[in-house]
This record gives sequence, C-alpha cells and structure tokens, in this order.
Amino acid sequence: MSRQSVCRSFGGGSRRGYSSCSAIGGGFGGGGSRSRTGPGIQPVQVDSSLLQPVHVEIDPQIQQVKNQEKEQIKTLNNQFASFIDKVRFLEQQNKVLATKWELLQQQGPSGPRKNLDVIFENYIQNLRRQLDSILAQRGQLESELQNMQQYVEEYKTKYEEEINRRTSAENEFVVLKKVNHALQSDGLDMGLRGAWMGSILSLWSCRIRGLMFEVFDLSVVVSMDNNRHLDLDSIIEEVRRQYEQIAQSSRAEAEAWYQSQVRWEQARSLGDGEGWQGIDDNGRHLLELELMQGSLKRNCVHLQAAIAEAEERGEMALKDARIKLEELESALQKDKEELARLLKEYQELLNIKIALDVEIVAVAELEAASVVAAVASEEAATAAASPPAAGGCAGPAGATSAPGGARPPCGDV
Repeated sequence: MSRQSVCRSFGGGSRRGYSSCSAIGGGFGGGGSRSRTGPGIQPVQVDSSLLQPVHVEIDPQIQQVKNQEKEQIKTLNNQFASFIDKVRFLEQQNKVLATKWELLQQQGPSGPRKNLDVIFENYIQNLRRQLDSILAQRGQLESELQNMQQYVEEYKTKYEEEINRRTSAENEFVVLKKVNHALQSDGLDMGLRGAWMGSILSLWSCRIRGLMFEVFDLSVVVSMDNNRHLDLDSIIEEVRRQYEQIAQSSRAEAEAWYQSQVRWEQARSLGDGEGWQGIDDNGRHLLELELMQGSLKRNCVHLQAAIAEAEERGEMALKDARIKLEELESALQKDKEELARLLKEYQELLNIKIALDVEIVAVAELEAASVVAAVASEEAATAAASPPAAGGCAGPAGATSAPGGARPPCGDV
C-alpha cells in the first residue's frame, strides 16, 4: 500500500480523525523524504466531544402522530373502497347500457319504428292546454281575491263606524247619566223644601185651630152674693152686659189677630206661590227627564244590542273573508306549485325529446353507413364473381350472361 492510501484509510477523511499522516510516514522510516532519523511516533489527538454520550430522547407526541396516521390510513382505505364500489357500479351500468345499446341496434333496422315525435307533440300540447287553463284559473282567482279584499275593507270601515257610534253613544249615556244624577239631586232638594213647607202649613193650621178653641172655650168666673135684698135681675143683666162686652172685645181681638195672621199668611203664600209653581214645574221637568232617561236607557240598550250584533256580524264576515283569503292563497300556491311541476315536466320532456332526436339521428346515420357498407360489399362480391373475357373481347358495360351460363362468342357480331 502507498502512503496516500494508508493516510486515507487511517485518517478516514474526517476532521475528528487523527491529526496528520505525515507523522505516520516518518515513523515507519520508509516514507520520509527529508531525513531517515525522525523524532518517532507522535501522540494522537482525539476529539473529546466523541466521548460524550449521545442524548437520545423519545418524542412524547409520537403516539398521537401514529394514531393520526392510522386514522388517515383508515379514511383513505374507506375512500378507496368506496371508489372501488363506485367503479364496479359504473362498470355494471356501462355493461347494462352496452347491452341496451346492442339490443336497440339489433331492433332498430328490423323492427318497425314508432314515430315518437307525434306522441311528444300531443303530450306537449296537452301540457300547454293544462297550463292555459291554470293561467285562466289564476286570473279568476286573482279577481276573486281582489273582490274579497274589497269586501274585507268595506267590513273594516263598517266595523270602525260602528265602533265610533258605540263610543259616541257611550259618551252621550255618560252625559245623560250625569244630568239625571243632577236632576235627581235637585228633585230631592225640591221634595225636602215641599215637605218643609207642608210641615209649616200644618203647624200654622194647628195654631189657628187652637186659637179658635181658645176663643170659643172662654170661661168667666162670676161672684154671686146670696143676699136676698139684692137686685139679682139687675146684677145678672150687668154681668151679662159685661160678659157680652168682654166676649165682643175678645172676639174682635181674636178676629183682628186672625185677620192679621191670615193677611200675613196670604202675603207669605203669595211669595211662596211662585216657589210652589217652581216646585210643580221642577216636578214636571223631573218627570219629563225621568221619561227621557227611560227612553234613553232603552235606546242605549238597543244601541248596545245593535253594536254587539254588528260586531258579531263584522267578526263573522271578517273571519269568513280571512278563511276565503287563506283558501284562495292556498289554491294559488297549489296552482303555482302545479305550474312549476308542469314546467319542470315540460323541460324534462324537451330534454328527453332532444336526446331521442339525437339518438334517432345517430341510429339513422348508423343505418345509412351499414346500407352503404352492404352495397359496397355486394358490388365487391359481384366484381369478384365476374372474371374478364379472353382474347381481348370487351363487351358492353353491364352485359349479362346468356341463359344457361353460356356467354356469346366475342368474334361473331
């Protein structure tokens, strides 16, 4: 081995290897170029970092990462299995469609072909008629809806008018009730005044009767002398005269007092006559007000009954209108859904018609191609079956052979 190879093998090409290779060459004595007497083997320098232990730690999330990888692998396997199932299903569908196509190709040229355009046109015309009828019904339903909305608005206005009338009637009833209460209080005051006047009249009548009894029941005490020598007749006459004078004076005084009292009472009664007349007028007015109150109460009861009946009719009409409106809206929604469904079916039928037209054109092209191929094959077969004539006899084009398979001679004309 050469020195360079020994250096490469011993040093390892690493910085952490031995320090140099020149010392080794000099040590063996055969490779030194300058001097044969070298200093000997030099000490080897070793890197101290190689002696330190390697820190090997396990990642704490390695198990979680492995679980995630497993779950991802499972999901990928499931997706792959679903893709495989889809591919199998599509292959089966492809086979089914291929068999159907083969059957259609087999049945196309031989079997009778039905004209589907007429059927689809009839179906489309039927759908159009249904669409026209639905549109006509829609216009009619919209007109009915507008009429019902007008009815609802009219009933609303009538209901509001009845509510306003009821409010005004209630206000009038409250006012009349206040007036009646005031009149009742005034009538009570008048009744109290009448009772007071009656008690005063009864008191004065009692006093007058007492005075009359005092006048008529006046007693006179006369002293009598039993002396026989007295003139009794003259005494009696004197006493009678005195009694008559006293009675006349007392009667005159009583009559004067009575006349004065009567005049006073008449004067007072003349002043109170207006009060009695006012009491009578107030009584009549109170009676009229009571009658008016009764009539107003009856009118209020009738108005309340009419308002309740009108409210009930309005609520019933409003409820019927709402029910009819809901029915019309539901019918309109159903018609819209039916129209959408018919339009969808119409679009699907148009798509089917277009697909069938494309298929019919493709089948017609295939049939034309097959007919052209059959004609070409027949021409080729006829050309191969008829060989050219010997001796340069060129017959007319399209000449046929004679009966019996013998051809006419070329030389004889």
